[in-house]
Amino acid sequence: MAKEIVINSLNKDFESIKKIDKNGVEYWEARELMLTLGYDRWENFENIIKKAKTACFKSKQGVENHFREVRKMVEIGSNTVRELKDWELDRYACYLIAQNGDSKKPEIAMAQTYFAIQTRKQEIFEQLSDVDKRLMTRGEVSKHNKELFKTAKKAGVTNFGLFNDAGYKGLYEMSLTEIENKKDIKKGELLDRAGSTELAANLFRITQTDDKISKDKIRGEQNATRTHFVVGGKVRQAIKDIGGTMPENLPMEKHIKKLRKEKKKLQGKTNRIK
Repeated sequence: MAKEIVINSLNKDFESIKKIDKNGVEYWEARELMLTLGYDRWENFENIIKKAKTACFKSKQGVENHFREVRKMVEIGSNTVRELKDWELDRYACYLIAQNGDSKKPEIAMAQTYFAIQTRKQEIFEQLSDVDKRLMTRGEVSKHNKELFKTAKKAGVTNFGLFNDAGYKGLYEMSLTEIENKKDIKKGELLDRAGSTELAANLFRITQTDDKISKDKIRGEQNATRTHFVVGGKVRQAIKDIGGTMPENLPMEKHIKKLRKEKKKLQGKTNRIK
């Protein structure tokens, strides 16, 4: 139980320092990650980064795709600035850094456990059938939507219909009612009829809005609603940049309730055969 609490805490810390670039791609800054992983000297941490880059190269991955060197101007006092080297790291780079860190440090040891769990979760997800992936993602959307609404309420949102619609307008460039009319579905059925790709886009919209409202300490109904709209728009732009199909043009699929019933029925038959 204690280890689980520490891992959950690391997850929270790790996600709290995550950044999103203009294309909607997540990354971490090495100098912030350094502190989370228990290092206080840049020279020592950069040696870990070098080892991680070597491991990346040996695994036949493009190092520059995971480790991006950047330069920043920072104030050092008396109106003086100095250029500092930093790295923008994707999730795989962070994983390699944890694997190559000093496991005697409790933060590194827990990070290694955390990433092992995350990797295993990804392996399991990739082995799931399309039906299972859709069921799992729909569950995640429901869970994170509740968390977003709690965060929005704390920020001062009272008109949740307007707040929710703002996210859809950003992602789909139309209101929920307009989406339902375009897709010819019943009111309130959008997420239950959406396929895995469309659900994933909405999940990203929801989690990133929640994170931004919390991290930026956004207050006021108008500001929170505007944030939901802007984040939805950035997710849409990311889809456009990679040449994906816009969510309003994705086909509707069988209702999620029917999938659950069919899976339950199939499991019953399988159990009888056993």
